[in-house]
Amino acid sequence: MSTSDHPLTPEAIRLIATIDEAGSFAAAARVLGKVPSALSYNVRQLEDALDVLLFDRSSRTAVMTPAGRELLSEGRRLLLELDAVASRVKRVASGWEGQLTVAANALVCPHTLLELVAAFFEQRDAAGKPPPTRVRLRQEVLSGTWEALLSGAADLAIGVDADDSRATGIQIRPLGELRFVFVVAPHHPLARTAEPLDPQIVRQHRAVAIADSAMRLSPASRNLLPGQEVLTVPTLDMKIDAQLRGLGCGFLPEPRVRRHIERGELVALRTADERRAHFSIAWRSGGQRGRALDWWLQQLDSPRTRQALLGTAAP
Repeated sequence: MSTSDHPLTPEAIRLIATIDEAGSFAAAARVLGKVPSALSYNVRQLEDALDVLLFDRSSRTAVMTPAGRELLSEGRRLLLELDAVASRVKRVASGWEGQLTVAANALVCPHTLLELVAAFFEQRDAAGKPPPTRVRLRQEVLSGTWEALLSGAADLAIGVDADDSRATGIQIRPLGELRFVFVVAPHHPLARTAEPLDPQIVRQHRAVAIADSAMRLSPASRNLLPGQEVLTVPTLDMKIDAQLRGLGCGFLPEPRVRRHIERGELVALRTADERRAHFSIAWRSGGQRGRALDWWLQQLDSPRTRQALLGTAAP
């Protein structure tokens, strides 16, 4: 079989992905504006060409077989690689990337991040047109920020752990330092405990932690004590909310909870040691750097911008 008539085309992969995401052939047909029988015929043709069964027909829903799941997983990777090739072609032609993906640590201030996006699109060329680069933002937690960059899913990572050693082929620039405070709701039992807090007493109470968003790198955890019960949540905002409700205790970035402490909605408690973390900005050093990445790095040269991203800038 020649490459030109290979059945596994980008359109075929997108068709399988749409069926999987929609949950059924009928739902996918509505999304694609086709009749279900046409989708079934296309899938059957692909199955016959590959000599594999992609969907389990015994279920009314679109249940993928292990072979189908593998095809979809690898197919999505191939689509990403095709997008990367197209992006590189556009970058060589015009100097602008087709897309710039920025992975930001969940601790980074989203308001400041969106201000940077707005400033990026406010640029105009001689014809009065904005940059042609699409910007994609990703929110990551702990090792997930590094993973997004190292895997090629992101072009720029803001808020990677400065102490992380996974920096081969990566350029790094300091972002700044962030202070963490141990806080609980006023009605939490620890709010009435003598300070500095004894770790043995803290261990008896549930901690609230954000799940590491890394899928391939070893997930990391911070500030958890051995044997401590943990409530795991997906975002920083949910962690703050959980601690406001008294569902657990834990360290939070001081700038993000300052107003809650000032209002008495959270109580900051002293611990045996002060918690500070240093973060960096990172990007891949190989290949030609596009104009969009250059613009972002120029903005991140500003100490004021770096402080605003961490919420440490003076009012």
